[in-house]
Amino acid sequence: MSAAEFQKLAGLFPDETVTHSYVQDIELPGNAGTFALITLDNGLDHTKPTTLGPNTLVELGTVLEGLKDRAARGEIVGVGITGKPYFLVAGADLSAVKRLEEREHGLWMAQLGHDVYATLADLGVPSFAFINGLALGGGLEIALQSTYRTVSTGAGALALPEAFIGLVPGWGGVYILPRLIGPENAVKVMIENPLSNNRTLTGPQAFQLGIADAIFEPADFVEQSIAWAAKVIAGEAVPDRSNSVDPEDPSVVERWAGAVAAGRAFVEAKTSNASPAPAKVLDILEANRTMGKADSAALECETLAELMQTDEFRSTVYAFLDLVQKRSKRPAGAPDRKLARPVTKIGVVGAGLMASQLALLFARQLKVPVVLTDIDQERVDKGVAYVHAEVDKLLGKKRISSDAANRTKALVSGSVSKEAFADADFVIEAVFEELNVKKQVFAEVEAIVSPECILATNTSSLSVTAMAEDLQHPERLVGFHFFNPVAVMPLLEIVRAPKTDDAVLATAFELAKGLKKTAVLVKDAAAFVVNRILLRLMGEVIAAFDEGTPADVADSALRPMGLPMSPFTLSAMVGLPVAQHVQESLHAAFGERFAVSQNLQKLVDNGVKSLWAPGPDGQPVIPADTLALMSFGTTPSTSEEVLRRTQDALAEEIGLMLSEGVVAGPEDIDLCVILGAGWPMFLGGITPYLDRVGASERVNGKRFLAPGIASKPAAG
Repeated sequence: MSAAEFQKLAGLFPDETVTHSYVQDIELPGNAGTFALITLDNGLDHTKPTTLGPNTLVELGTVLEGLKDRAARGEIVGVGITGKPYFLVAGADLSAVKRLEEREHGLWMAQLGHDVYATLADLGVPSFAFINGLALGGGLEIALQSTYRTVSTGAGALALPEAFIGLVPGWGGVYILPRLIGPENAVKVMIENPLSNNRTLTGPQAFQLGIADAIFEPADFVEQSIAWAAKVIAGEAVPDRSNSVDPEDPSVVERWAGAVAAGRAFVEAKTSNASPAPAKVLDILEANRTMGKADSAALECETLAELMQTDEFRSTVYAFLDLVQKRSKRPAGAPDRKLARPVTKIGVVGAGLMASQLALLFARQLKVPVVLTDIDQERVDKGVAYVHAEVDKLLGKKRISSDAANRTKALVSGSVSKEAFADADFVIEAVFEELNVKKQVFAEVEAIVSPECILATNTSSLSVTAMAEDLQHPERLVGFHFFNPVAVMPLLEIVRAPKTDDAVLATAFELAKGLKKTAVLVKDAAAFVVNRILLRLMGEVIAAFDEGTPADVADSALRPMGLPMSPFTLSAMVGLPVAQHVQESLHAAFGERFAVSQNLQKLVDNGVKSLWAPGPDGQPVIPADTLALMSFGTTPSTSEEVLRRTQDALAEEIGLMLSEGVVAGPEDIDLCVILGAGWPMFLGGITPYLDRVGASERVNGKRFLAPGIASKPAAG
């Protein structure tokens, strides 16, 4: 790549937040020579991570070329590279990469990174990366391209997450990592971790794998790293590279092939190969065992340029950057946070599993007293005991200290009388999903609490408006819908009924923030967002099954979408009675779009919990006694027909939800299904996928999102 092309690429980003390369000369002890330390810093605080855009790379490359010249003149004996507090580098600037509309520009970006990193790898003196904090993607690859690496025990989020965001590690990671830590570990870092909710490594984990050669405490990390580098340069310290492998070794050849095969099986199980990026990572890994570094770099660049132009990549950036990183922090429609009221005590009506999970979450995150109530002491005691047992598990796993465990336990109490809510500021019900039961609960609570106390319902499908009808202060009621398991699922649907006031809503959003949940404002409409979409999806698949489509065909038809689980598996996880109850609520609200399956009702009536059971060969089958309970039509569909039918149904339902004003826009639909249902980032949620497959235009006559938001911009 020519200097002119470098400058042209950099010129495309005049507004880039440049991460500068600051050089400091350090005299090593014992007259060992001069050590040049580069610190990467964008001049902003810790809320603004350092990233790698074209201008940043050009500056780093210029600095490295200067240091290479100094090394050739004998002026320096080593070069180190580290970052500002908490960061080495957070990787490539995704917002910049997304704007590379031409394949050629993407290729230039890939080549620019390789050219700069090649200089780091060939300075003429040893290079050292001091991983003081977060190092993702190209940030970790800077470290991998260095001769030696140290890591802080306090460093978190070390990863090559590119398979998760629709790309490949494009600056040497796929080549260096398997040689450094073995192909099996490399597949874990590049495939298994990214596709498992974008899991990352801690500093100690990176050291254990062999990614880093030495590990030091955060307090004097850079000083200790420089002292260690001096010993390495002097020949007094030799890093342990026992995890490294020679790809030409016959035993490694077999291991390499096995690791690639295991990676492909993992990708198939996790994504049904619905995204091209993970397979491309494995293609490069498989090919580069017999390649030199330069040939692998060329393959990485070509692959990266290709993937940058895919809608899957653009959808992932939309989901990850625009939604999860940005929109989630500024919820559409949320009132001014200054209206929020303080919450110093919380009441939870019910002491079952959901109620107990809520109590634990409130106590751990908000650190305020929480009181559970139920109809008898046995249930109350069981709920409090559940909280205490979960706290003990956290203590056993060393996720909390003994002091924190004791404080959390002390915050949670139980009572058989709702009089315990008299001084509560916020009371949430988590009782049986029956409207009259919930109305009775709120009538009893309202007679006890102060006029300012907020009432909340965790209903998943019932009308919040109907619950408020008989309240003296209907403006105090808000929907506060969590997803199961409460501690894990990040979404919170905050439901505004017609009379819910702004102070109540503002308090709900502040509580969500304190609970570390992502809140989305939802209009009071049956099943809100996530459950309405899931039940429409499951309803179409079950309807096809009832019509005579074979179970395996119906249940696997949506595999091209890469969803986290099949419809029948989801039904079993939710529980057939619960799924059927919600479907009945939706049928009552919306009619035949949500047909109620008589076959499922027969299963519910007979206590059948799941359609599938393990067969003799381990594959799921429908037991004969389950089949005997059901009857089927004579109009089976192909898997392609079921898929298209479901796509069109989802496009219709989401179009109706938007026209009804259930949420502010399609972005909120996508945020909800990503965080509330675990739908893949590479789909972009659901609306970019429906746009991509043509369902939006088939059903609604238009796309949900304009070209360029989660897809390639329109030509011209």
